[in-house]
Amino acid sequence: MIPSLGFKRSGCSETGQHPAIRAYDLCVSAKNPNSPTQTRSVSARRDDALAGSDIVELLDRIRRREVNANELILAARERAANVDPQLNAVADWLPNEVTGTGPFAGVPTFLKDNEDLAGSVTSHGSAAVPRVVRNTSTAFPKHLQDLGFTMIGKTTLPEFGLTATTESIRFGPTRNPWNPNHSTGGSSGGSAALVAAGVVPLAHANDGGGSIRIPASCCGLVGLKPTQGRLVPIEAMSHLPIKVATQGVLTRTVRDTALFYAEAEKLYQDPSLAPMDLVTEPNKARLRIGIFTQGFRGQQVDADTATAVTQAGVLCESLGHSVEPIDFPFADSLGPDFLRYWELLAWLVKRFGSQIYGNEFDRSKLEIFTVGLARHLGPSRERVPLSIARLRKFARKYDQHFDRFDVLVSPVLGHAPPQIGYLGTDVPFDTHLIRLLRYASFTPLQNISGAPAISLPLGRSGHGLPIGVQFAAPLGAERTLLELAFELEVAQPWQTL
Repeated sequence: MIPSLGFKRSGCSETGQHPAIRAYDLCVSAKNPNSPTQTRSVSARRDDALAGSDIVELLDRIRRREVNANELILAARERAANVDPQLNAVADWLPNEVTGTGPFAGVPTFLKDNEDLAGSVTSHGSAAVPRVVRNTSTAFPKHLQDLGFTMIGKTTLPEFGLTATTESIRFGPTRNPWNPNHSTGGSSGGSAALVAAGVVPLAHANDGGGSIRIPASCCGLVGLKPTQGRLVPIEAMSHLPIKVATQGVLTRTVRDTALFYAEAEKLYQDPSLAPMDLVTEPNKARLRIGIFTQGFRGQQVDADTATAVTQAGVLCESLGHSVEPIDFPFADSLGPDFLRYWELLAWLVKRFGSQIYGNEFDRSKLEIFTVGLARHLGPSRERVPLSIARLRKFARKYDQHFDRFDVLVSPVLGHAPPQIGYLGTDVPFDTHLIRLLRYASFTPLQNISGAPAISLPLGRSGHGLPIGVQFAAPLGAERTLLELAFELEVAQPWQTL
C-alpha cells in the first residue's frame, strides 16, 4: 500500500511537486537499486505431497485421493521451515489449524499479518503494536476458512503497509526468492515470497496502493487487485473518507486466481457488481488496448521495464488485439492528492494508535518512514478536504478513460526489484520518500477509483529478476482482465521457481 506523486523533470534532478518535499539530485544521492549479484534463487519445491501443483491440480489430486489435507499441510509447513531462514517471510506460525469444508478444503495457505485471526497476534508489521492475542477474527480470515483453506501462518509486511518493500524493524527484511539480495516489494511481500518459492500455491494479500500488484511484479506472480466491493470488505475502510484498500490473493497461475474469485463470490457478492463467474479461457472478442510507459509528469521507467511493457503490447497485437501507444492519461494532480491522503493515514496511526491498537501501543517505536509521513501532513493539513474531494471526483469519472479502450497497459513499477536496504528502515525519510515515489507511482490510480488491475509476470530484468506488466480495466471488469490473462499465459508462459 503505497503513495504516488508526480515529478517535474529537469536535466538530471527530480523535484517533488508536493509542497512538503524538498528537491533532491537523485543522480548524485541515489544508489543503483539493481546492481548485479551472484546469489542463487530459493525454491521450496521437493518430492512431497504438494509437488509442483497449483490449486486446480491439487484439488483434482485430492478428489482422486492421491493426497489428503494432512499431507498437504505437513508438506507446506516443512517447506516453509526449510526456506524461511533464507526468506524471512513468516511472521507467526498458527499452531491450531482449522480445515474447513468449503471448495478449497485441504489447501494450505498463509494470512497477511494485518488481519486478526482468533487465537493469534496481529502486528501490522510494527514494533509499536503490542503483542496481544486476538479473541475474534476479522471478516476475511473467516471468509478464507469458509472457503475451506487451512491457514498455517501469518506473513510479514512493512510497518502498516506504508511502503513498497517488506522490511521492518519488527521482522527485519523479507527476501525475494528469485534473488535474496533483493526486495519482494510490498506490502504483501511475505505472502509473495512464500508463493513464489513454492511453499503454498496461494496466499492472502491486500492492496491499498499497489500491495497485491507490486509484490506480484517483484516475485513473478499473478496479482489481481479486484474492484472495490468484489470481496468481503476491510472493516477499517468503513471509517475512512475514501475506501482505497481491498482484499485479494497472490498465485502462480491465472486459473488459480480465477477459481478463487469464482468460489469467493458464491459466499459473498456485492449486488452492485455483475457476477464474475468462473473464467476458464480467453474471450474470442478482440480488445482495444491503450499502452503507456511514462508516469506522472513524464516520469520515466528503467529500460528493462519499458521493454517489458512494450513487448507485452507487441504480444497483444500479435494475438489480434488493437494496441495504441498513448500518453499518460490521468491528471498530474492525482499524485500529490494521493500522497496527502497517504500522509493522513500515517498521521491517524501516530495520533490515535492507542485507540486503534490498544493502550500498550508505543508510538516511540514507530519507524522513521511512518513518523516522517505523519509529520509531512502538517504543512498541508488544511488542504486535505480539497484533496479528498478531487480524489472522489476522479473515482466517479474513472471509467471515462475507457471510452476508447477496453484495457490500459502500463508498468507496475518504475524499475526492477531494488536491493534490500534501498527502502530500508534506516533510510532517512526524505530519501526514502523520493525513492519510493520514483519506484511506485503507477498502481494507486486503481485504488483511488476502486477499479480492477492485474500484474502479470511478462518481463525480466537484465539480471533475471521478474518484472510485472499491469493491465487495468473499468470498474467491475475483472472478467475481461482474466480472459486476457489466460490468453497471454498460453501465448507466453512465464517461468516459476
